[in-house]
Amino acid sequence: MILTVTVNTALDVTYRVPALLPHATHRVTEVAERPGGKGLNVARVLAALGHEVTVTGFAGGPTGRVVRDLLTGVTDALVPCAAPTRRTVAVVDERTGDATQFNEPGPVVTPAEWSAFQEAYERLVAGADAVALCGSLPPGVPVGAYAGLVRTARAAGVPVLLDTSGEALRRAVAARPDLIKPNADELAELTGSHEPLRATQDARRRGARSVVASLGPQGLVAATPEGRWRATPPACLRGNPTGAGDAVSAGLLSGLVEGLPWPRTLARAVALSAATVLSPTAGDFDRSAYEDLVGRVTVTGEVTAA
Repeated sequence: MILTVTVNTALDVTYRVPALLPHATHRVTEVAERPGGKGLNVARVLAALGHEVTVTGFAGGPTGRVVRDLLTGVTDALVPCAAPTRRTVAVVDERTGDATQFNEPGPVVTPAEWSAFQEAYERLVAGADAVALCGSLPPGVPVGAYAGLVRTARAAGVPVLLDTSGEALRRAVAARPDLIKPNADELAELTGSHEPLRATQDARRRGARSVVASLGPQGLVAATPEGRWRATPPACLRGNPTGAGDAVSAGLLSGLVEGLPWPRTLARAVALSAATVLSPTAGDFDRSAYEDLVGRVTVTGEVTAA
């Protein structure tokens, strides 16, 4: 079982409009709702790849009930909270395929709710093959929360993928996660370097065992104990990027659990990300596009000693 943690869950709402124009009234042609937040997006992709997945985090209020009602293909271990789960709204311009995103703030989590979550997490980790810690921290959750969750998983001998940013990332890296997946801006903020290959090596020195940085349409760069690689898609694709980074995390985590070599894992992650951009619904991926792309991702690099 793979455990994904989404402390700041969301209900993702996607609107499609013929054209998105400032200061205009828009007629929405299609509305879609999905359970959201980075870890839930990761879980959905992992389940589609055939993995057994359990999701945890917080769900509260009417929005939280909708999120739970819409969960499919995964085991629901979300912890209740009093404040309502947030919403995110993506407005897709059908003319260009581009998306504009609006993210609400998360619910305020009380100390008692955070303690209840930590207890549930410790029980769940004991039965997991791997853990993904994903996304922002809602108000009320301590900034060092992910560092503590990383240490709990490491104490249980369970590998951890971490995908967050800012101070939460900086503190958690020091707890020595097995894998972090920042984007280029997050990696630069962590290390002070804007050269991705150098920055990935610096992030490893700060505590992460392996670092895979997302460069958006340019693919991924990776620094691991086994080597350094760059993986690029066969073409620059336009579409809705919502959830594309989470598809990368799912590809990386599935490769880790399946014991795949890094080049195959990176090719899978890039193909899943590209197939998510091509999907009309936020957080989903186009399976036929994925199957077409995975064999055409270019992976270059070198094997090095640990």
